Amino acid sequence: MNFLVDEKISSTRLDVYLSEKFPDGSRSHVQKLISSGRVTVDGEQVKASFKLTGGEKISVTDAEPTEIETLPENLPLDILFEDTDLIVVNKARGMTVHPAETVTSGTLVNALLYHCRDLSGINGVKRPGIVHRLDKDTSGVMVVAKTDAAHLSLAAQIQSKIAVRTYLAIVHGILTDDAGIVTGAIGRDKSDRKKMAIVPNGKPAVTEFKVLERFKAFTFVECKLQTGRTHQIRVHMTAIGHPLLGDTKYTARKNPFDIDGQALHSHTLSLTHPTTGERMNFTAPLPDDMQKILDDLRGKL
Repeated sequence: MNFLVDEKISSTRLDVYLSEKFPDGSRSHVQKLISSGRVTVDGEQVKASFKLTGGEKISVTDAEPTEIETLPENLPLDILFEDTDLIVVNKARGMTVHPAETVTSGTLVNALLYHCRDLSGINGVKRPGIVHRLDKDTSGVMVVAKTDAAHLSLAAQIQSKIAVRTYLAIVHGILTDDAGIVTGAIGRDKSDRKKMAIVPNGKPAVTEFKVLERFKAFTFVECKLQTGRTHQIRVHMTAIGHPLLGDTKYTARKNPFDIDGQALHSHTLSLTHPTTGERMNFTAPLPDDMQKILDDLRGKL
């Protein structure tokens, strides 16, 4: 069963909208459908409180979903730190973080389950231990929780900005300002539901940037997240006219370099250990593909 949300709809909860579409008007039934994964908005599972902004495609499946079995796989892992509470990894570009309907193997979760089976169960069998995500084609440092207590602590730190994340990116064009802040609420792009965009009814998003190096047609920047929205850096840098090199989703600009995906790397993560209270800092070195691009650019100065 599919619904196309009217464009005039604005800031309406998903469960409220759907309860009006069902004959019995049962909101509890709708919430059960949503929580069991039988409702998607533009192909993604969301919470009952998800705010519709108009134009979304909602799909509802009445039958119980077939559970995806997430199996351990002996895949390479670049482990930066590990103890009984958490594990910090340097995720490779091209690796999906967790299984989904279209990707059931080869993910970071499959690799983690082979390495250590004691992962937090808060996010269920598909996303055990996953506190925050990186896009498939974004590399770099990620923290994963081994216990539920650690998961709750780490999630709260990210929400409250106690955990600090910085990214390195190569963008098109030359940024004239040495530093700046990009603001703009992010939500689904109404012209392409697979993309995100700055929209009136989106979720507040703030990105700080600092220029590290300028080249003839590109700029090497550091970005710090004040919020953690889907595709945030990619959307914000595109919005100010400097899309990421290699980001085919958000720019049609020519990429003269060899990189499979956007030139974006999660460089540092600072957090407070959930058990000891110790402040910890982790760094993932720049991947070879981005380093090669920078070396090439420096040779062309």
